[in-house]
Amino acid sequence: MINQPTGPTLLGFDVVLVGTLLAGLAAFAVMLAIYAAVTIRDPMAKRVKALEARREQLKAGIVTSASKKRTSLVRRTDTTDRVKDSLGRLNVLQESQIKVIQQKMAHAGYRNKELAVLIIGARAILPVVVGIILGLLIYWIDFWPDWGPIKRLAVFGGAVFLSYKGPEIYLKNKASKRTKEIQKGLPDALDLLVICAEAGLTVDAAFNRVAKELGRAYPELGDEFALTAIELSFLNERKMAFNNFAYRVNLEAVKGVVTTMIQTERYGTPLASALRVLSAEFRNERMMRAEEKAARLPAIMTVPLIVFILPTLFVVILGPAACSISDNLIK
Repeated sequence: MINQPTGPTLLGFDVVLVGTLLAGLAAFAVMLAIYAAVTIRDPMAKRVKALEARREQLKAGIVTSASKKRTSLVRRTDTTDRVKDSLGRLNVLQESQIKVIQQKMAHAGYRNKELAVLIIGARAILPVVVGIILGLLIYWIDFWPDWGPIKRLAVFGGAVFLSYKGPEIYLKNKASKRTKEIQKGLPDALDLLVICAEAGLTVDAAFNRVAKELGRAYPELGDEFALTAIELSFLNERKMAFNNFAYRVNLEAVKGVVTTMIQTERYGTPLASALRVLSAEFRNERMMRAEEKAARLPAIMTVPLIVFILPTLFVVILGPAACSISDNLIK
């Protein structure tokens, strides 16, 4: 019987077969990337459509002050109502606590304020559930018999603490990322507002135009500008729309813009000149932050330089000399 010749192998695997599979995966990834680039969608389209529908409803007078209509406006659900009733019976739900969580959710980009009750309920329930499960696994079933008492206590306490702080940490991280994205696009948005104001557009039309122009580059900022433009069009007090903008974004620069807009609305001062000054200040702040990061770079690179680069450099430079010295000593 003649043995068929086999291809080269590496660690028991056929190199040709593995290479073929990797080439196929690479081709599939390239096709997927091309498809994603060609069929890119506007991230603002769905949100703007929903906001436009809400504005049309409010203009038409569909949303009234009746209790049933008001319930649909705040988007309350049976789940949130049950959680709220349960937490109220346990006396762990406070109005001030709800307001704090609602503002954190607004900073993270969540519009439904009723979800704050679920966040508070998760903070109350998760530590108990995680504590019971870990208590059974660690102390009752003894799933990890090699662990000592200190390690068991540390794992148990750390897991319970993380389960309690987990929802809040998640909101904080998402709000921080969203705030940074808004901060990046704010100077460009102010420049566009200046152009719109000098072109003779009203404030709500200028906000709407900026939202359309910046929707692709900065979706978060475009979303906030679109929502502010819609609130400016139907709220009785325009000051309330600007204050809502500052409430939803945890950024001092946005508060400065809101203060400027309110003052121009009240005293009739030129909007374009005030926004131009603010835009220049924000650009200077962005340049200062970039220079600060560049100044911190040498100190940050010290540890990787010592740990990874210098040993390799020593081996490359001193290695041949050490080999020659060892050869001479052996001779």
